[in-house]
Amino acid sequence: MHHRSVSHVMNRDVVTAEPGMVYKDITRLLAQHRISGVPVVDGDGKVLGVVSETDLLARQAVQEDERPRRARRLSLGRARAVRTKSRATTAGDLMTKPATTAGPHQSVAEAARVMARHHCNRLPVIDAEGRLMGIVTRGDLLGVFLRSDDEIRKEVVDEVLVRTLWLEPRTIDVSVHGGTVTLSGTLQRHSDVPLAVRLTSRIDGVVDVIDHLGYQEDDSRLRPSEQALHGITEEWLRRI
Repeated sequence: MHHRSVSHVMNRDVVTAEPGMVYKDITRLLAQHRISGVPVVDGDGKVLGVVSETDLLARQAVQEDERPRRARRLSLGRARAVRTKSRATTAGDLMTKPATTAGPHQSVAEAARVMARHHCNRLPVIDAEGRLMGIVTRGDLLGVFLRSDDEIRKEVVDEVLVRTLWLEPRTIDVSVHGGTVTLSGTLQRHSDVPLAVRLTSRIDGVVDVIDHLGYQEDDSRLRPSEQALHGITEEWLRRI
């Protein structure tokens, strides 16, 4: 299966900031382009960090809330970070670093997991040397779910049923409604059922998979070496 990669959905025309850009200019840049954050790059185009609206607002909040009793409750490291943020006036001081980034060959699903894990709205896309190639946002990643039901059904049939499970296209009934795929029918082996469901769920644009599959032969109690004689090896399964 060919999953869409970050390079297919990223925006190559990226608004950036230099480390020395001052607070008001950063704010003006975000407003002008109607964006919520920018990568900060050096003279070689390498990503140093990201300045977001959150960073800009945090500076103001810190200035308002920084009181002696508050500072005493903070750890030494956190207190130092608070003082630094309150005095920050340039992108280099305001930015969150190191930047959470993505590579151009990462799948859309992998990039989405990185965003969720780090609670960020955008990922600068960098090459092997750390230079900026583009940027991908949550909206870009969600774009894969705009695929039509017909597109998704065709890929399930071609990639999962025919090319992977070596089945005739009409062996299993595949229906797709609103990105939810329903698989109905009978497979030869029990081990093929979770495999078919797992592969289908990984296709770009699939929201959910409803399993209505049965099987003729229960191979669940066979050892891996015995399963290999009946079809797909355990090592091959791990690569999927």
